[in-house]
Order: sequence, then structure tokens, then C-alpha cells
Amino acid sequence: MKLDAPWLGSPATQAVVAALGEGALFVGGCVRNTLMEQPVSDIDIATSLQPGEVTRRAEEAELKAIPTGLDHGTVTIVSAGIPFEVTTFRADIATDGRRAVVRFSDDIVEDAARRDFTINALYAEPDGTLVDPLGGLPDLEARRVRFIGEAADRIREDALRILRFFRFNAWYGEGIDAEGLAACADAVGDIAGLARERIGAEMRKLLAAPDPAPAVAAMAASGVLSASLPGANPALLPHLIAREEEAEAEPDWRTRLAALGPQDAAGALRLSRAEMRHLDQIVICLDALDTPARAAAEYGAEIATAAHLITGALSPMPWAETGAEIARGTAAIFPLRAKDLLARGLKPGPHMGKALQAARAAWLASDFSLDKADLIEKALE
Repeated sequence: MKLDAPWLGSPATQAVVAALGEGALFVGGCVRNTLMEQPVSDIDIATSLQPGEVTRRAEEAELKAIPTGLDHGTVTIVSAGIPFEVTTFRADIATDGRRAVVRFSDDIVEDAARRDFTINALYAEPDGTLVDPLGGLPDLEARRVRFIGEAADRIREDALRILRFFRFNAWYGEGIDAEGLAACADAVGDIAGLARERIGAEMRKLLAAPDPAPAVAAMAASGVLSASLPGANPALLPHLIAREEEAEAEPDWRTRLAALGPQDAAGALRLSRAEMRHLDQIVICLDALDTPARAAAEYGAEIATAAHLITGALSPMPWAETGAEIARGTAAIFPLRAKDLLARGLKPGPHMGKALQAARAAWLASDFSLDKADLIEKALE
């Protein structure tokens, strides 16, 4: 079997392959996603060459080589502005559940055996010929996410693999592997030792999948969801996803996170200020129980859409009506400005802001029907 993809024959890729010579193999996501006819974002290469030799060959070919992870055998080669992570074959000699000490190897089987899932241990030669040292292709064809070897052993090497198991199921799986699920449930206590930033990164990716509901339900059943995101309830998620499909809305992990209703998303997932502000706006909009049009006028189309996808998840109302109301509210423009009140003799100051707020509240309550003259009178009251 051979891969056939634009990235394989691109000049940037071929320049890296030519520089490394024999022994360079594409590995991981670029191989997996190509076989599954999904987009490829990163191109990783595994090789029997030592990191120093990788650097030397890259520089001889006038390619930039960056020592991004020499302890783990990784050199990033930049070709035509595109980064390629090149990592020496390796085997783990010690792990503590978060980091590994490795030794370099020239054995592809050893390199494959240290990876997490069989679908990630697929390699391809420079001409696209598939190399499958552990028999992962049948799992890929069956959309089965299965740990390499003993699931419990792989989790002991890195507890983040618990979350990766569910994330990969959300993106690539059809049905949860029973052995893997049991191993994740048995090791749920190890999640407490993970950095919250790492948990947050996995949850963002998981919730961005086209339909993460089955994976999230399995997380809840195994105890992984409550350990990762305390207070989260997955019951609404499948209904939200159905509503998203009806609305033809792009998946947004922030909307789905709001639907889960966790106790402290910012702390549990180490959200950025911008992410937390967006999530807070959705929650405020949900609490206000505004009509779709008023919500759009007050909070903007993006927040109103997120909130009403959630509130409408169990509603029989067709989304077309809700979407039309959101569009109407987005187009509505509050007609009153501070200069209008200045012209009527109102002086600048805190009372000016209060007058505008009162007028805006009246305008929203009137379903945008009050004109400027009406609003001036409301403000002056």
C-alpha cells in the first residue's frame, strides 16, 4: 500500500527527505490522517540517524536545523518555511508517568513499541510505501483506538494517555475499546498528577471533534470526566451537537464546554483570559434568558448563537427561526448617542452613562421599535 497526498511530493518535503537520505520515514499523524482522508497539519519524520547527523545533513543541504528536543532525539528542520520534526528512533528506559528517559535506537520496532496507539505507529517511506511494524493498519481500517501492548503499561508511562485515548476516539474511533477503557478507569487517580495546562490542551482538542459526545459519555462513565473537569455533566452534549448540525454551525469547543457546565473551567483547564471571557459571556447570555434577537443585539452574533444553540438543544423550534432572529438582532443598531443627549442639555458624567443604559434597556425591551426621539425622552427621565 502506498500513500497518495500532496504533502508527500511537495518540494519542501522532498528537500528534507533528500537531505536525510536513506532511513527517513514519515510517521504518526501525517500517515494516519492521509490513510483516513483527513487533513494533515504536521509532518513528522522518524530516522535511524543520530540528532547530530540529522543537523549536519540539514545544514549541508542549506536547511535550517533547530535543536528543539535533543534529549529526546528531536531536531526541527525548516524547509520553505515549513517545520518538520525529525526524531531519532528511540526506546524508553525510564518513565515517571509524565516524562521519559530514552535511548536512541536503529530499530523501527522498538521505536513503534514506545508509542501510544497502534494507529499512531504507522510509518511511510519517502515514496509513500506503508510500513506497519505492529499491525496497526487493521485497527485504523476498523476505526479502533487501541493501546500498543498492555494498556495499563502505556498509561503508567504517561498518564496523559488517558485523555489522549478519549480524544483519539472522538476524532478517529467508532466504539470504545473495552480494555483501554478499563485501564483508563483503573488509572483515573493518576490524572491528579497531570499539569492542568496539559489537561486543557487535550480537552480543547477533544471538544473540537465533529461529534465528541460518545467519547465524553465514556469519560463520564469511567470517572475520567469528573477527575479532569469537576462538575461537568455530559447529558446535554449529544442534543447540542444535533442542534449544531441542524444550524450548520462549525464545532466550537467553547460552546460545548459551556454546555457541560463545569464548576471551574478556568482553573481546571487553565483557560486564557480571552477564552474565559468568551465562556463568561456565553454563561451571562444564558442566564439572561433573552430572546435570540435581543441576545444578538446585546452580546453579538457569536455569543448569541452559542447560547441559543445550548438553550435550543432540547427545543422543538426549528433553528431557521432562531437563526433569523439572531440575524435580525445583529443588524439592529441602537440609534441613540451621547451627542444626542448633550444637544438636549445633559452634562457629561456618570449620569450620562446611566441615561444611555436606561435608554438601551428600554430599546431592547421594545424589540428595537423605539426611535431616537422616544429614547431621548426615556434617557431624560
